[in-house]
Amino acid sequence: MGVTKRVSEAEWIVMKIIWKEFPLTAADIIKRLQGKSQWHPKTVKTLLHRLAAKHILETEKQGREYLFRPLISEAQCVKTEAQSFINRVFDGALHPMLVHFVKNEKLSRDEIQELQKILREKKQY
Repeated sequence: MGVTKRVSEAEWIVMKIIWKEFPLTAADIIKRLQGKSQWHPKTVKTLLHRLAAKHILETEKQGREYLFRPLISEAQCVKTEAQSFINRVFDGALHPMLVHFVKNEKLSRDEIQELQKILREKKQY
């Protein structure tokens, strides 16, 4: 199942907590957000319900609480968001994006070696 709707920055924060450990209740998520955000608990619950409406989370009623678990993996969500970014900012072209980031971002020696390794492996295809 792919992501059909975009995930907001606030929703990403919530999802990163859920991807680490699930299922979680809203109270569990609110507790894990302490020190990371100043959101009111009602805001967190709104974000959870939006994610469920987007079919990114599933909910299961357990007693008086709901358990939340992801319907898609973090990798699937990252892939969809990355493609959306490339389409919006670089008109779907990967080459200009890569050139932009390689030229404009500071890369460590290890990062450069990793990129070279990936490119060598790609050449073999």
